[in-house]
Amino acid sequence: MFITRAISLTNFLVATSALGFQVCVLYPWHKQLDDDFEALKKEHLRVLDTIGNTKGVGVAKRKGIREMLGGLGG
Repeated sequence: MFITRAISLTNFLVATSALGFQVCVLYPWHKQLDDDFEALKKEHLRVLDTIGNTKGVGVAKRKGIREMLGGLGG
């Protein structure tokens, strides 16, 4: 009877401490990681948008240069 009660009490203490660790340590850490990943995603989309806009400008500049060079040669 004593051994059964000791095992039950030990099991309760282990489960309670594991739940406390999850709630107090892991959950806030998970929320922080989630916020950081969201910020990284926004930054990534901003950089992709910047690169896309830069490529369009580069193509227009190259086309203009080709036209100017074509006008010089002929």
